[in-house]
Amino acid sequence: MEPINALHVAEPGLLVVEVAAADDDTALAFQDAVAARWATATADRTTHQPGQPGVRLRFYLDLRQEIGTAQPGAGPPGSHLG
Repeated sequence: MEPINALHVAEPGLLVVEVAAADDDTALAFQDAVAARWATATADRTTHQPGQPGVRLRFYLDLRQEIGTAQPGAGPPGSHLG
């Protein structure tokens, strides 16, 4: 996976989440569970390194924007960061 740079986490509350899972379904189910609670820029596929077990998934999360919580300047509840 590409390195995480300072721009990805420039402010408190911004996270880069990397998941290692046994399979695609597990990794994507975890991402969906997180995205149901916080504003999340989701990934649409996992990656796999040949010779390594399982898959990896990276997505971006903003803990400052809880879904269903009105925030000034925020999009409608349930919207995802782009």
